[in-house]
Amino acid sequence: MKLPHPFLWLTEPGQPRAFAVTSILALLTMASLQVLDAPLHTAAAPAGIISFQFARDLESAHRILASWGPEARVYAGLSLGVDYLFMVAYACALGLGCVLVARRLGRWDGGLAALGMALSWGQWMAALLDALENYALIRLLLGSERALWPALAYGCALPKFLIVGEGILFIGVGGILSLLRRSG
Repeated sequence: MKLPHPFLWLTEPGQPRAFAVTSILALLTMASLQVLDAPLHTAAAPAGIISFQFARDLESAHRILASWGPEARVYAGLSLGVDYLFMVAYACALGLGCVLVARRLGRWDGGLAALGMALSWGQWMAALLDALENYALIRLLLGSERALWPALAYGCALPKFLIVGEGILFIGVGGILSLLRRSG
């Protein structure tokens, strides 16, 4: 029985190629985000845009925005825009990575295969949370005074990073287990 995953529309032989292409796109987009993030590292935002994502309240968000100034805010806006492309790229790359590893592990362990397929869907949930988070941050960047926005950004950022981290961990550990099983 084939377990459902978000890439059933791709042929099995096409999935590794799609994984390679989306991984390259994700890495290139991530490199662009790093460049855009450089001017955002201040005393109030030591982790740049990530500090803004975790501001949690209006006072902290205002402190970060004030530390950036007008030019850095343009970089923040560009970063949030490019991040929408990154969301699609990482959701595809990590989701496909989970599917490919789950398929290999499924030869020995159906439970791990099911976990991988669930994590594949989870990457799309992470991208959705990321999109909501970015919307909240854009509202703050445009001058909104609603306390809802930093709380929403924080509430989306935390589970997003956890889901993405779980996907990366599954691909890494599962990939190693798969290689050990094959060679052993």
